Amino acid sequence: MIPSGIDKYSTDPHRPRNFFSRIFLRPRFTFYFQVLWIVWKNSRRAEKGVYPAEKWAESSFDILRALENIGTRITITGMANLRKFEGPAVFIANHMSTLETFVLPCIVQPVKPVTFVVKQSLVDMRVFGPVMRSRDPILVGRKNPREDLTAVLNGGTKKLQAGQSVIIFPQSTRSIIFKPEEFNTLGVKLALKAQVPVVPIALKTDAWGIGRIAKDFGPIDPRKRVHFAIGEPMTIRNRGAEEHQKIITFIREKLDQWQEEEQA
Repeated sequence: MIPSGIDKYSTDPHRPRNFFSRIFLRPRFTFYFQVLWIVWKNSRRAEKGVYPAEKWAESSFDILRALENIGTRITITGMANLRKFEGPAVFIANHMSTLETFVLPCIVQPVKPVTFVVKQSLVDMRVFGPVMRSRDPILVGRKNPREDLTAVLNGGTKKLQAGQSVIIFPQSTRSIIFKPEEFNTLGVKLALKAQVPVVPIALKTDAWGIGRIAKDFGPIDPRKRVHFAIGEPMTIRNRGAEEHQKIITFIREKLDQWQEEEQA
């Protein structure tokens, strides 16, 4: 697991790839073999009711390790911000790939009990569904905005009042390009109603690409560095317009910074 009490995690630059990733030329095969094994065994546990939050965080870290095993370098910053406030929060992040759904639990869950706002289709999946259902997420259909708003505000408030944080991706779908105009205010509205802080998370996870046929099983490019940056917690004031803009600015500036670093 990620050591507790630290602010930054970085993959050891001297960490060797595992045996199978050195044998097979295509990292996609090696990576998905590891992922499917991790998901399958934990899906069985979830179906039996023996998959607590601690195991969820551990299996999330196993996915992180699977990425590192094929040569992917991962950097996580701002983890100290998770310990700057008491109680739950709404974590608001951009949505770039499947990777963040798998890896965020090992970053947040050890510090703050957490669940996701997810599409109904995720919990209906044959193998991954039991894992996600075990976390009792807030479900949205992505077809009726009014129904989704009610589900998030009502369901999310109950979770937060019970001490459980919520991770939400305000973008309607995964996208490599961050478009502020498609970044809705649902997370801010939830935090305002529940009277909890918001915490922005910027991420760059395009090392796990979006598939043409099956979105979750896209190309894997370990040459692309994975980044997570956790921002300062914010209290929502008035209607939250200022905080929403600060979240957008935080994400956009981090994405620009990481792009410049790659091009340097």
